[in-house]
Parts: sequence; structure tokens; C-alpha cells
Amino acid sequence: MGLSRVPTRRVATWALISLAVGSFGIGMTEFVIMGLLPEIARDLLPSVWAISPDDAIAQAGWLISLYALGVVVGAPTISGLVARFPRNRVIVALAAALTLFTVLTVIAPTFELVALSRFAAGLPHGAFFGMGALIAADVLGPGKRAKGVAIVLMGLTVANVVGVPVGTFLGQASGWRLAFLVVAAIFAAGTVMVWVFVPAHAGDAGRTFRAELAVFRIGQVWLTLAIGAIGFGGFFAVYSYISPLVTEISGSPLWVVPIVLVVMGIGMTVGNLLGGVLADKNLRATLIGGLAVLVVVQALLAATAAYIVPLIVFIFLIGVASAVTSPAIQTRLMDVAGDNQAIAAALNHSALNIGNSLGAALGGVVIALGWGFVMPSWVGAALAALGVGIAVVAFALETRSAARGARRRVEVAAGDTVLR
Repeated sequence: MGLSRVPTRRVATWALISLAVGSFGIGMTEFVIMGLLPEIARDLLPSVWAISPDDAIAQAGWLISLYALGVVVGAPTISGLVARFPRNRVIVALAAALTLFTVLTVIAPTFELVALSRFAAGLPHGAFFGMGALIAADVLGPGKRAKGVAIVLMGLTVANVVGVPVGTFLGQASGWRLAFLVVAAIFAAGTVMVWVFVPAHAGDAGRTFRAELAVFRIGQVWLTLAIGAIGFGGFFAVYSYISPLVTEISGSPLWVVPIVLVVMGIGMTVGNLLGGVLADKNLRATLIGGLAVLVVVQALLAATAAYIVPLIVFIFLIGVASAVTSPAIQTRLMDVAGDNQAIAAALNHSALNIGNSLGAALGGVVIALGWGFVMPSWVGAALAALGVGIAVVAFALETRSAARGARRRVEVAAGDTVLR
């Protein structure tokens, strides 16, 4: 299973670039919609918009939730069903599906059809990243698995620096459909690139969907998913409410918001690359340390948000700290999944989308209670701290289990010696 031999450096580089192009498109399609909700609401919900623009925008927000639901449903389902097929062919099919469903978003004439296309577009998301992570972990060879995963994820983080701002500008200037047409073109380019550059990579011919579901019987898998969903929920509690934090708390003009978002995207890009290197050296320390730093910087953001300069500094550091843990979580899932690699690698993105919903929801609750726009940062710090606690428990249980296993092997060996 996997690559028959480690590819040359040139082959590995182009394979990783091709996968990163696909993840760049995913980053754009997932996040560009957040800046275009007014344009989408005005176009697709004109009668609601005429009565209440706020209600129309709120209804258009379901497009974000439906995409996330597609990711949660599709990641384990698709990955489990395709585990036995060659991974290089599966990744081409997934990239083609992302292209097709994005084109449907562009041409769909009604809100209901756009909503259906957004749910469908979310389905291949997790499977693409999961398969991409497995391929990336192999093409660089032993000892560089997390680095390979980080390079693939880099497309997602770079999308927040370049793709999302550009797509938002195009959508606001020339219509939201143009932004998604650009995304479709990126997916089409990614499809061609993975078809051409990703080397042959065997699946596990003996795996079935039922066999892959055995991953859910592994306690360490659940604990790792909880780290991702809850720890990253802390990041999304802040990310979801950056705009009012900048405008209402620091008193900055609206044009500063895109700058702050770009700064966070740069932080995520730096953190992702750093996390890939650190996780290959010490995965446990990277995961716990990244979440612990996230606790601290989110608390510092809450304490200094009234001032734009420290706000920008701590937003950058939040991007770094959160992204440092991402390759570690992805690699950790593959480590604890045993033979259930395909579905485990994709489950990370189900967990992150649950974290997206959890963080945004809890942040919205404290705002609705009248506790202000700073409180989501405290919520984020609390969720990240809970993520640290889960990680500590997970590693302690693993260490204890390994020690029991070692003692058992010693006892068995001693018994064999006595019998002889």
C-alpha cells in the first residue's frame, strides 16, 4: 500500500504543489463567501432583502453552514468508500468533483439550488485533504510526514492571504458569481495538475467501508478529534467576530478589517510551515505547546483589543499558534488510526468544521447575552485551554497503555523462559 518507492525530489515537489493548488481552491471556496453574503442575499433573496437586508444576510449565512455540513458528512463517508482504490486516481476524481460543484454554484439560478450546490461542494473537501495528506506523507519519505502535510495545507492558509481578499474584491466589484468562477478555474487547474504530477499511489485493495469504520472504535482517534474540534473551536470563536472587534472595540474604520484578516492569514501560513517542521521533531510538544500559546495570546488579545496595534500583533500570533497545531493533529490522526488511514486522515476536517460551528456559536451566545465583542476572545481562550487538557489526557493514557504493554511483554518473556 502506498508508493512503491520514494519519488525523486522533483517529482515530490510537483506532486505537493499540485495538491496545494487544490487546497488553495478549497480555502477560497470555503471562506470567500463570508465577505460576499450581502451581494448573494441581494441577488438570490430580493424579496427578503427589500423587507429586511439583515434577515436576508442571515438567511444567506445558511450557505456557510451547509458547506460545513457537507464537509462533516462527506469526509468519513467518501474516504471510507474509496479507501481500496488507487489514491492518485481518487484525488483526481475529488478535484474534478470540486470543480463541477463550484461551476453549479456559479450557474444555479435560485437560492435553493445554490444551497444544494454548496452542500455538494463540501462533500469532497475532507476526502481531498485526507487523501492529499496520505500522499504527501509518503512522497517526502520517512521523517518528513508532517512537513508534507503542512505543504498541502499551505494552500489553505495562502488562500486566506491572497485568494479570499482578491475573490472578495472581484465579487463585490463584478458580482459574487465571478468570485466562484475564479474558484472553479483554480479547481480545474488543480485537477489537471494532480492528474499529471501526482505519482501512482496504491490504495488498500482489501479495505472495505465497514472495515474503515473500525476507526471509530479507537479511543485515541476520538480524543484527537476532540482536540481538533474543541481546541480549534477557540480559534474560530475569535475569527468569526474579528470585524466587530476591529470596528467596535478598537474604533478602527471598516477598511482596516481586510488588513487584519490578511495579517491573520500570514500568521497561519507561517504557523503551518513551522508546525510541519516541529511536529516531525516532537509531535506531542508541538500540539500541546501550540494550544497553550493559543490560550495565552487569545487572553492577551481580549485584554488589549481596545488598541489597534496590539490587536493586530495578537491576531497574527493567534494565526501562528493555531496553524502550528494543524499538521500535528493531522499526523496524529494517521498515527493512531492503525489500518484505517483513509478515513482517519479525512476526519480531521470534519472535526475542524465542527470546531468552526462550535466556536462561532459560543461566541454568538456571549454576544447575544450582552457581554460584548471582546468576550468571544475569552471563550476562545477557554476552548483552547480545554484542548490542552484533552491532549494531556490523551498522551497520558497512551503512555500508560504503552507501559502496560511493555510490562506484559516482559512477563510473557519471563514465563516462556521458566517453561523452557
